[in-house]
Amino acid sequence: MKKIGFIGMGNMARAIVNGFIAGGAASPADIYAYAPNQPTLKAFADETGINACSNVHEVVAAADTVVMAVKPYVVESVLDEVKDELAGKALLSVALGWDYAKYRPLLHPDTRVQFIMPNTPCMSGEGMMLFEEATDLTAEEKAAAVAMFETMGEVEILPTRLMGVGGAVSGCGPAFIAMVIEAMADAGVKYGLPRATAYKLASQTVLGTGKMQIRSGMHPAVIKDGVCSPGGATIRGCEALEQKNLRAAFYDAIKACVER
Repeated sequence: MKKIGFIGMGNMARAIVNGFIAGGAASPADIYAYAPNQPTLKAFADETGINACSNVHEVVAAADTVVMAVKPYVVESVLDEVKDELAGKALLSVALGWDYAKYRPLLHPDTRVQFIMPNTPCMSGEGMMLFEEATDLTAEEKAAAVAMFETMGEVEILPTRLMGVGGAVSGCGPAFIAMVIEAMADAGVKYGLPRATAYKLASQTVLGTGKMQIRSGMHPAVIKDGVCSPGGATIRGCEALEQKNLRAAFYDAIKACVER
């Protein structure tokens, strides 16, 4: 994947570009991008050193691999413009809902496609990227794509049937965890912590706990039990959360995301 083209340059696309550059997955000179807002695109290109293009045709012509990063409702109109030009190229799509089965009838037979669902924490290098198992990328292309996205966090390959629930957990999850951080910080402020300090304590605790679980492989209950001393403050806090049905609330949140 020597040259990469981006169609669309919103927040997620900019995060991916920055991640690729910071992680050494691609050099700015090998990245091409088009977005309708040309002044904003040019400013980003000046900042990063990537190549700003004036239309989608320029991007596709310059790139070996194209990243579709537009809003989902725009995808079909873009494909109408460049379907034939994508022949022989790899298309990586981060457009929500556009999986392999939806793309395949609209693409040239020689275009290879991979659906990817990144989440917003990829902006900090701690993202969770879901790759749909169904793909016609070559083995070499898929390995290269995984390696590129791993510069922004972790990659998990899921069967198509699990992409929806996977996206609910990792894609919608940051909003839920942000609410947890906000709530913990608010409680800290109530009892005297400065606001910035409260946010730092809550956010670092979430980050550290997540990393500890991933690196150790410990069951979350083991981590919880390790903090809960008999008759101590933490077990009393856990009891309060159980009384407020914390677990049921998260079950319901994921259910609401999955069962549209």
